Amino acid sequence: MTQLSETDHKAQIAAMKAFDEQMPCVGIFWYDPSDNQLFGVRKKEVTPKMAEDAAVKGVPFINYPHLHRQIWAKEYFRAQATHEDTKFKGDYTQVPRGRVTWTIDKFIVLVGHWAEPIQEELSELIEQEFSLPYFEFVYDEHWDLGHGWSGDMK
Repeated sequence: MTQLSETDHKAQIAAMKAFDEQMPCVGIFWYDPSDNQLFGVRKKEVTPKMAEDAAVKGVPFINYPHLHRQIWAKEYFRAQATHEDTKFKGDYTQVPRGRVTWTIDKFIVLVGHWAEPIQEELSELIEQEFSLPYFEFVYDEHWDLGHGWSGDMK
């Protein structure tokens, strides 16, 4: 990965500020194919201070601090306690999911191959939900259905 010059980095931060009233966000999500919607979205704005601190420290990315399995377990048990109907049931790895992260020079969305046939529709949902000015999909087996850390839930 190449390092951005200080001038390029400042220009990128200015472009992010100008893009929208909301700063772009990193986070996690699940996708419900039955209604073509994201759910369980958790996100955090990428502030100029975060970006500058990451660049100064040489940190190669900014990521959302929680895992899918953590959020899924919390929501599952909350719904059980309140007898609420929820989408958070069963094995979290059997539901399409993804993660939005920033690698200092671009946003990437980590997803499984489940996303390939719906990439265009999914792009629109992600752009809106996470206020992203630009991003690219990165496909990885970890995000494929049935992969992940579900063994920890048993």
